[in-house]
Amino acid sequence: MAYIPPHMRHSKDPQRPSPVPEMLVPKFNGNLNLGSPNNNADMSGKIVYADHAIFRWFAVGLDDDGSLPSSVHLEPFSVDTVEHKRGAKPLVLVNNNLAKDNDKVCGNISRSTWESVAENVWPDVLSACKIVKNEMEENPTLVARFGHVLFRRNNFLSLENVREEDLVAETALRQFKRSFYTNVPATYMEKIINEVVPKIGVDFEGYKDIYHVKLSDSERQNSTVSCKCTVKENNKLELYKVELNPVRHMVVDISCLDKNLDLRLALCTKSTLSALSDDEMNCIRNLINSAILDPEVKGGLRWPMGKSFSGQRYRVIGVWHTEFKSYKSPSLKLKVRNADRFDFKTATGEATIEINLKLRRIVSEIQDGKIDIDSVYSGFKDNLRLIWDHFLSCEQLLT
Repeated sequence: MAYIPPHMRHSKDPQRPSPVPEMLVPKFNGNLNLGSPNNNADMSGKIVYADHAIFRWFAVGLDDDGSLPSSVHLEPFSVDTVEHKRGAKPLVLVNNNLAKDNDKVCGNISRSTWESVAENVWPDVLSACKIVKNEMEENPTLVARFGHVLFRRNNFLSLENVREEDLVAETALRQFKRSFYTNVPATYMEKIINEVVPKIGVDFEGYKDIYHVKLSDSERQNSTVSCKCTVKENNKLELYKVELNPVRHMVVDISCLDKNLDLRLALCTKSTLSALSDDEMNCIRNLINSAILDPEVKGGLRWPMGKSFSGQRYRVIGVWHTEFKSYKSPSLKLKVRNADRFDFKTATGEATIEINLKLRRIVSEIQDGKIDIDSVYSGFKDNLRLIWDHFLSCEQLLT
């Protein structure tokens, strides 16, 4: 059965109104500022980049002259949420000659690839960590994510142009708009839990079931307030943490042409709002207490008519329901997550499976400065080799 967005549904229960206008449409008023003093936030308010953020892309597995191998080409990739927003399928790089069992790629090729990635990214990691240490109080986290680099056509660049750009295919691809899609198949998740976890030395830490209620705040126009909640026995939400959305200081996306998953390495900080006034907390708690658990809607939550905003300040703009298992060692933290999200601004939602690997020791050793930087770099290369050996192979996702 096709998914019907909440604003298009008709409830049979007269006491259960559909979550329409006030939940999905912003209320404009005389104080609305259509300009933004900070262009580091995207239009949805979800993604914020620091002033000196590093954001770049490169590919590995190119020919010696830096061009795309003849076996690599762009193909459409089905992502409903992207198609809904952009009106067209994004594109991914596909290698027709990919080994059937690319976990067993020749040792020399695999080794040179992950070493070249480490060498390429390491200066960015050091630079971003240094800036965070000098300018921010929060401790950064370095996370590896796995999925696909998506390319979106620009009007002035066609697919034919990419193939005809002699020896500069990578340069041509840089002219595409890009994003990173982290949804992976259930079979990949099972492989990580059953096969990879025992090999990489992480132990089961726990299971969590969390609802994230995303709020816009008229006094923090370039940030999203994220309220983390658990479910009480009476099926009501219990608020336990209020945060601002993460700030990205480094994002490096890597198209891995010898694998069938790509890699994102990101350094982020996150701020907990621990000094909210009583009035602010009351407004936020009122919104949380008004939420109704409903497994039939995307994100798992809905609000009665008129209850999705609090005065002129806070408004519900999205919900996430995440269930995840975490595995931990002194140097790594692995999260295997099922996420169900709904964005009230765009009326789009999606359920995804995501695998994140936090490189815990690298950042702390850089920040502390007590260990020789060459030794830290050696540990970073070991992390990249582990990622290359265990996390970048799964069944093809193209449809």
